[in-house]
Amino acid sequence: MSRANHVLTLSCINRPGIVSAVSTYLFETGCNINQAHQFDDTETGRFFMRVVFDRVASEPSQSALEDGFQTIANRFGMDWRMSDPAARRRVMILVSKFDHCLADLLYRWRIEELPMDIAAIVANHPRDTYAHHDFDGIPFHYLPVTRDTKLEQEHALWELVQSTESDVVVLARYMQVLSEGLAAKLAGRCINIHHSFLPGFKGAKPYHQAHARGVKVIGATAHYVTGDLDEGPIIAQDVERVTHADFPEDLIRKGRDIERRVLARALSYHLEDRVILNGRKTVVFDT
Repeated sequence: MSRANHVLTLSCINRPGIVSAVSTYLFETGCNINQAHQFDDTETGRFFMRVVFDRVASEPSQSALEDGFQTIANRFGMDWRMSDPAARRRVMILVSKFDHCLADLLYRWRIEELPMDIAAIVANHPRDTYAHHDFDGIPFHYLPVTRDTKLEQEHALWELVQSTESDVVVLARYMQVLSEGLAAKLAGRCINIHHSFLPGFKGAKPYHQAHARGVKVIGATAHYVTGDLDEGPIIAQDVERVTHADFPEDLIRKGRDIERRVLARALSYHLEDRVILNGRKTVVFDT
């Protein structure tokens, strides 16, 4: 008998009976739990849960499951989401001159490692900057920006997000700071890759700063964008060891590799509903 997979994520104030209520509801509606992960944050008193389940095809539709679950969500004051992994999210990619993260995301998209639809590629550099890339029919939008046109450009960018029905916006080394207003509109669905292991070495030429300090590890950080520059909830990080023999150019080369894999990992976590916001932090239910 055919089955449909679904993912339920939730968070609420911790109290007895949450797991029992969720599992009982899924059982009574003809669903079978395949994976279940949970976390009790003793510092904040909040409870987090991710459940992967399937349902017999003759059982209620997802909309019916959601309607029925609302009663439980109300009882426990849950922030929750029920999704169908087969429903691909629409992702908009923003890029500037550095295109290594863009190239990596395009490759992972083509081989179906990242189950998404690319709604558009938006850049503040013209198309010929990326002439060596095959965008494979993906709409490309050139939105140049200066200090005097930044608000106008952001207005056009927001209109594109809406018109393309983009679910997620990825800053793939997009070297422009989003305004507080636009960051608020994209809260919880805009992912940035930062070229250092935050917090530290902020501003221009982070690898040169790291080299000047004689660091032994470099890294990258993927986080949700907020109005506070580079202070959003962190989704994924990674590091690589370096030595006294490495020059800034070596750090940049190694850093590109870290940035690619960290951004792809963070986007994958988001697409698979593995990330739940926890104030200024995140809970990430990894595989």
